[in-house]
Amino acid sequence: MSLLHTLAMHRAQLPLNALRAFEAAARHLNFTRAAIELCVSQGAVSHQVAQLERRLGTRLFHRLPRGLALTDDGQALVPVLADMFDRVGAVLDQYADGRFRAVLNIGVVGTFATGWLLHRLDGFARACPHIDLRVSTNNNRVDIAAEALDFAIRFGDGAWHGTFAEPLFEASLTPLCAPSIAARLSSPRDLAQESLLRSYRPDEWRRWFEASGSPQPVLRGPVFDSSALMVAAAANGLGVALAPAAMFTRELIAERLVQPFDIAVDAGRYWLTRLLSRKESDAMRSFRHWLLREAEAETPLCSE
Repeated sequence: MSLLHTLAMHRAQLPLNALRAFEAAARHLNFTRAAIELCVSQGAVSHQVAQLERRLGTRLFHRLPRGLALTDDGQALVPVLADMFDRVGAVLDQYADGRFRAVLNIGVVGTFATGWLLHRLDGFARACPHIDLRVSTNNNRVDIAAEALDFAIRFGDGAWHGTFAEPLFEASLTPLCAPSIAARLSSPRDLAQESLLRSYRPDEWRRWFEASGSPQPVLRGPVFDSSALMVAAAANGLGVALAPAAMFTRELIAERLVQPFDIAVDAGRYWLTRLLSRKESDAMRSFRHWLLREAEAETPLCSE
C-alpha cells in the first residue's frame, strides 16, 4: 500500500500539529529550526514527527548526525502537505481583516499596467472593497492556466486559443523621443539619422513608415521586450521609440518625452481575456464591469 493511499485512509485521524511539524522540518531538514518557526520546543517537533510516522507506519526522515534527510515516503508527502497548507492559507487570507475578501489574480501587459491601470486602482478599491486584487505584469506573453490567473489584459488581435477575449480599446503607435532628439526632426526622413528603438514585433516601424509615405531606413537600434522599457530608453536620449503616446501622457506633459510627428499607425487592441474553461466568479464579474466602464470613459490610442 502506498503512503498516499495510507494517508487518504487515515486523513480524519491524523493530527494537524504533527503534519505541520513534519512539513516545517522537511523544509528546514532540521528539527530545531522547525521548532523556532513553530514557536515550540525541539522535542515537541521531534515527538510530533515520530507520532506521525507511527500513524503512517513508515519512516519519513533519516536521522543524521547533523540534520535530517527525507526518505522516499517523506519526499512523496512533502508536496501534498505544502499544497494543502497553501490552500488553507489562501482561504484564511480572505478573512484577514475579519471580513471575507475575494482574491482576484490578473496578469497585465506592463505598459498598460503603468500607463493606464495603475492610477485607476484606487478607484477600483473604492468601488469593490471586498476584492483583494493581485496584479502581476508581463511583456504580453502569458500563460493564464499555468500562472493561475483569473484574467489577463494583453495586446493583440484577440485570437488566443481556448480564450474568451473582450476588447477594451484600440491601439495606435507613434514616434516618441527626448526633446534633444526631437529638435533634430523636421520630417520622417530625418529618422534615418537616428537610432530607432524596436519592440519584439518586427513590422511596426515598417508599417509606420508606410503610413508616413517615407522610405524605411535601416533599423539599427536595440530590441526591447517591453514598451515601457523602450520608452524609458528613448526618454534618456538613446533613440526614438515607436509606442503609444496615450500610455505616456505624464512624460509628455512633463516634457521628458516629445511626440515629433502626428502620424500614428493602428497596431491592434487591448483585450481582457480569460480561459473559456474558467467560470466567471462574482469577483471576476465585478472587475470586468468596472474595467469596461473605465475603458468606455475614454478611448486612448495605445499599444503594448
